[in-house]
Amino acid sequence: MATPIGNLGDISLRSIDTLRRCDVIACEDTRVTGKLLKHLSMSKSMRRYDDHANDKAREGLLDLARTQAVALVSDAGTPLISDPGYQLVHTARAENIPVTATPGASAAIMALTISGLPSDRFQFVGFVPPKDAARAKFFNELSDYPGSTITYETGPRLLKSLRIAGEVLGDRLLVVLRELTKLHEDFQSGTAEELLAHFEAHPPKGEIVLLVAPAPEQAVSDHDLDALLIEALKTNKTSQAAAEVARQTGADRKLLYARAMELKTL
Repeated sequence: MATPIGNLGDISLRSIDTLRRCDVIACEDTRVTGKLLKHLSMSKSMRRYDDHANDKAREGLLDLARTQAVALVSDAGTPLISDPGYQLVHTARAENIPVTATPGASAAIMALTISGLPSDRFQFVGFVPPKDAARAKFFNELSDYPGSTITYETGPRLLKSLRIAGEVLGDRLLVVLRELTKLHEDFQSGTAEELLAHFEAHPPKGEIVLLVAPAPEQAVSDHDLDALLIEALKTNKTSQAAAEVARQTGADRKLLYARAMELKTL
């Protein structure tokens, strides 16, 4: 069940109803969830379930879920999105225990929608690794992705991530969003160098979403397009081959289809 990422007014009517009707709430931190329940004038039985939960804790919740309504919440946002819950849901599905969700707040999706970056294709890759070598590998691996990339970062580590992102990605556009839905929500965009200058002067605090613009399109020669079409035609119909190569290269599908027809006659 999704909970607000900052502004408590973002909780949905369906989530409120779910909390009222559930028997037990599984949560990361009973103090945080307790504040939400107090805001909603509710009192519920809570079980702690976080990244350190063991098999016994998980089995205990599953046993309850066989006869009672158990609501899983994270401290903020949608469970499982860089928050605990995967093993619980995975095991519940494997044991045919019904699972559903009340959708709602997600920092990753909110950040993408207001970032100004393309949203037709994107990937979410969780938190940036804390160590420099892993950070460099992380940014290298996403550098060729043709869509927008969404990551999470913390205030104390943001400057290190921006420095390494600059070394790997050069002048690629980056977006930093802090404290989403809260009083001091902040939006900054620019190259890694520009963002470093800003955040060195204004040390970042709070929850951070870091977004990376898509990799620039690479021009593909006619020779390379022909090679891709010939390969695709081995296992696909003409229209499917053209669509596949268009997806790979960004070239016009109609032109690729016409060229594929020509290649079939050669």
